[in-house]
Amino acid sequence: MKKIEPLVDTQEMVINMGPQHPSTHGVFRVILYLDGETIMDCKPVIGYLHRGVEKLGENLTYPQVQPITDRMDYLASPAYNLGYVGAVEKLMGIEVPPRAEYIRVMINELTRIASHLVWLGTHALDVGAMTIFFYCWREREMVLDLFERYCGARLTTNTFRIGGLQQDIPEGFIEEVQDFINLLPSRIKDYETILTSNRIWLNRLKNVGIISAEEAINLGLSGPNLRGSGVKWDLRKAEPYCGYEKFDFIIPTGENCDSYDRYVIRLEEMRQSIRIIQQTIDGLPGGDIRAKIPKVLKPPVGEIYHRVEAPKGELGFYIYSDGSTKPYRFRVRAPSFVNLQSFATMIKGHLVADVIAVIGTLDFVLGEVDR
Repeated sequence: MKKIEPLVDTQEMVINMGPQHPSTHGVFRVILYLDGETIMDCKPVIGYLHRGVEKLGENLTYPQVQPITDRMDYLASPAYNLGYVGAVEKLMGIEVPPRAEYIRVMINELTRIASHLVWLGTHALDVGAMTIFFYCWREREMVLDLFERYCGARLTTNTFRIGGLQQDIPEGFIEEVQDFINLLPSRIKDYETILTSNRIWLNRLKNVGIISAEEAINLGLSGPNLRGSGVKWDLRKAEPYCGYEKFDFIIPTGENCDSYDRYVIRLEEMRQSIRIIQQTIDGLPGGDIRAKIPKVLKPPVGEIYHRVEAPKGELGFYIYSDGSTKPYRFRVRAPSFVNLQSFATMIKGHLVADVIAVIGTLDFVLGEVDR
């Protein structure tokens, strides 16, 4: 019997996407192993942006370390400030005044909203929806205006201090925050009107980048990416810090474990952040904004690991103190770095075009991946 030859002779191809590709969200390279347009395997390549933040931290005093935490996830600087000062405070046994905790929570949830707005705008732009990008940037500018009003900076904010806050909130700040959270729900509805039932958006995200709850846990996923797989885990509830146990909010979770679920989760998280901010406004106590601490910080000999729920997931700071003014060891568990492990699992069997959709839905920042 005559053997039938295939019309097209195919072979596995190896191609690079990045590190200069505009949709890789930074200096990130992906080696793709393709059969036609189907991805058989992939290898993420990182390290192009390495700055040695952790080793720098071991050569600076404890207050001097804080500004370099801003530069890791530069889209959510206050969350990194909060994680770091919380670790030092736990190491030294410092009790932060209630007013400072409430203001920290308010700033931190504004940060979560700003970070999710950047994610949604850039993710939609990658998939081809340009209007949403401009809408999200419009609302993010309002948050950055609030940061500027509070501390003078917009991006690398350096908002908090070990023991509390640098300064109290300025006059009229609460009213401006209230105006923003009154406006944002209608803007989120606008995003949903454009995207949630949009046929192109559904085709690009539904059943793309699926990762089961078991796989997500095994790969160390955290944040919205873990909750998108149906795992109800949020450090603000599981291990409350900074007074989060005083606030009433829910943890949204997904059902289908795909990119679309992760989109829905982040929209709901913005709504929950609005809910928390309203509670900080309604219950803001008076009193001091900073605990009394020594002018020269010398934590006792010992080690500490402190973790918080950053916008992108679990952010942990490990500090080992030898009793001097500088950390003997300083390490960071960055959520983007760990979340990136799941990329190869999510993308196998999909098409090249889906790489961009999955990268967008993971919401990582190379500044904290490479550090």
